[in-house]
Formats: sequence, C-alpha cells, structure tokens
Amino acid sequence: MRLGRARADGRSSDGKARLGHISRQGSPALRWALTEAAQKIPTGGGPLRAQFERIAKRRGRSIAKVAIARQILTLCYYGLRDGEIRCLTKTANDNDDELAKAA
Repeated sequence: MRLGRARADGRSSDGKARLGHISRQGSPALRWALTEAAQKIPTGGGPLRAQFERIAKRRGRSIAKVAIARQILTLCYYGLRDGEIRCLTKTANDNDDELAKAA
C-alpha cells in the first residue's frame, strides 16, 4: 500500500533505525485528507491525541501531524482488513474497570 506516508527505513548493522523523509508517492488527495484529519487530533481526545502530544513535544508539531496521519492510515488499513480497530475497542479489562468504578 503506497500512499506517500510510508517512512523510509534504512536499518544499519548497528541496529539503529535511520528514518528518511516522506516519499510523496501515492494519491495527493488521500495525503491531503489524512493531513487534514491529523490536524484535528489535538482538539479531540483518545490514544491518538496522547501520541500526538508526545511526538510534538519531542520533534515538533508538523512532524507529529505527519506521524499521526500515517497512524490514521495504518488504523484504517487494519480496520478494513480485520473489521475492527483494536486500539479503539474496549477490552475485558476496561469493562471490569468500569464495573468496579460503578460499584
């Protein structure tokens, strides 16, 4: 799946990952839509916002926006493939915590 959001991984023999820039291959319209969606993440909540804030603090907001756009694409791919987005579904432990809080 080539949509211009794939990072360029060049792994050297010392085990360190050297990450490259965005390739800009693929659909410009999809790349635009993902970037627009990623811009709204900081105003909402959830696991993507936490990831955005963590990356933005370390690398800057523009890099965080591209990273979150790539994460949105990954979640969409696995959601279409598996029929669910695992990081957004509640697990049995989450349900137990909610029951414990209610009691």
